[in-house]
Amino acid sequence: MINRETRLQALSSFLKSKRAKIMPEDAGFPVGTRRRTPGLRREEVAQLAGVSTTWYTWLEQGRDIQVSASVLDCVAAALQLNDDEREYLYALALGSGQGALPINEEQTEITPSLRRILKELRFCPTIISDRRCQIVGWNEAASHVFMDFDQIPAEQRNMIELLFTRKEFRRLAGNWEHFVGGFLAIFRAYYGQYVQDEWYERFIEEMKGSHPEFQYLWEQSQVSSAPDVLLEFRHARVGKMLFHLTSFQVKGNTDLRCSVYTPAPETSTEAKLRRLMGGQD
Repeated sequence: MINRETRLQALSSFLKSKRAKIMPEDAGFPVGTRRRTPGLRREEVAQLAGVSTTWYTWLEQGRDIQVSASVLDCVAAALQLNDDEREYLYALALGSGQGALPINEEQTEITPSLRRILKELRFCPTIISDRRCQIVGWNEAASHVFMDFDQIPAEQRNMIELLFTRKEFRRLAGNWEHFVGGFLAIFRAYYGQYVQDEWYERFIEEMKGSHPEFQYLWEQSQVSSAPDVLLEFRHARVGKMLFHLTSFQVKGNTDLRCSVYTPAPETSTEAKLRRLMGGQD
């Protein structure tokens, strides 16, 4: 189980990051006040939340203090958190995430209906992953746009790790940091949901140690269980391609996620994808 100190440190980093991103004028404070750091001051967040500056300071410092859902609601409103970010805040502050449940074959099984979906989404590159972002399924279009995942050992098919280790992804993404940010937003949502699973903390520390860029992007990442973003790829064979990423969890007994890259309308993306796939109809 993830220890309390680690959980509270994650809470501290999250609160600082969200506070720094709020423009004072957007929260009703004067623009002209001299500020040493960007965003709101701690006392301003405390004022908006209706709590004492000392209490909020302790919360942001990751101290082990008593918190309640009602007070966290006020903090969430002050920091202008969305629904996913609220759930993340509650999980870290209250330790309310799910336990370290093992991932078994049943949880990562690609059912016949999912296989049919992968096949039918012929010109929409699609990847299916588990709650640790381990890739467990993909369609032919994904192999042509990204890489041949069959050539990667199953235990190494972690999407987060591949983004940082494989040059194919860096060359492909027109804005690599934006591309990575979408997956880190999903991963952070999982981290909050399964905050008691020590695997996440081990993985995050390993990534920080192996990839210096990861720490910065992780600290800057959003929290989103279903980001919907437009991505620009620069494919080596066909050039510029634009895709809308739609990611959603598969409901049922499995804990899987389906990430679908839909060719942007009124672009040549689908035509280029058809050429990549050998002119299939």
